[in-house]
Amino acid sequence: MASIYYKTTEEIAFIEQSARLVSKTLGILAEKIAPGISLIELDKLAEEFIKDHKAIPGFLGLYNFPNTLCISVNEVVAHGIPNQYYLQEGDIVSVDCGVLKNGFYGDHAYTFQVGEASQEKKMLCKATKEGLLLGIEQLKIGNRLGDVGYAIAQHAKKHRLGVVRELIGHGIGKTVHESPDVPNFGEPGRGIPIYEGLVVALEPMFNLGTRFIRKPQNGWNIKTTDGKPSAHFEHNVAVVEGKPKVLSTFKYIEDALAKKNANNYS
Repeated sequence: MASIYYKTTEEIAFIEQSARLVSKTLGILAEKIAPGISLIELDKLAEEFIKDHKAIPGFLGLYNFPNTLCISVNEVVAHGIPNQYYLQEGDIVSVDCGVLKNGFYGDHAYTFQVGEASQEKKMLCKATKEGLLLGIEQLKIGNRLGDVGYAIAQHAKKHRLGVVRELIGHGIGKTVHESPDVPNFGEPGRGIPIYEGLVVALEPMFNLGTRFIRKPQNGWNIKTTDGKPSAHFEHNVAVVEGKPKVLSTFKYIEDALAKKNANNYS
């Protein structure tokens, strides 16, 4: 495995700037996600917003990916290519976005409920988001990456959800994907030790059914093998003063969703 590049305080600040621009982009999309909007419309909105903020869409052209966003609906786990599909009431949709600014990347994701989702889908989204937060809590000096993955996987097990193993978290910095790999499963006290300056993207993907996925040769539009829905949440996190510091935020998303809900009941 390639060596791990631990970041300085200045480099972490640059990553945080990029991560926060991703957060703002996802917040703008949260306002628009509703039945009747197409995936390609969302992709164009994100591309324009990122470029308007003097940054580069981090995924566009990466590994020959053709778009700004990875948009994965229902049984699509990850790496969904935006197309003319119009979101429907009850869908869940994972939106994964990357930004390159000042030479550093930000990359994180959120799974949205379109209109009123089923109770099963609501539980899936809630549990996946909780799994991410539990993993973040373990990202501190004195622990190992196995502690992070174990916390995430145990939460999935508690809710009888499948944890995708083939797609994992990763280091992030001057490139989107750096060492170390950060699996969403593991054994306590095992794996790479956590040190100051580590910056990673944690991104659990939980499935409502089996953990197994179908991965096409080109790597895009990865789906669950049983056709059941999958959820995906991701944050960028640095180890600062021995503790996890979340560089991205869901605040813009949550503010937009709260505003939409208030308007719906007004």
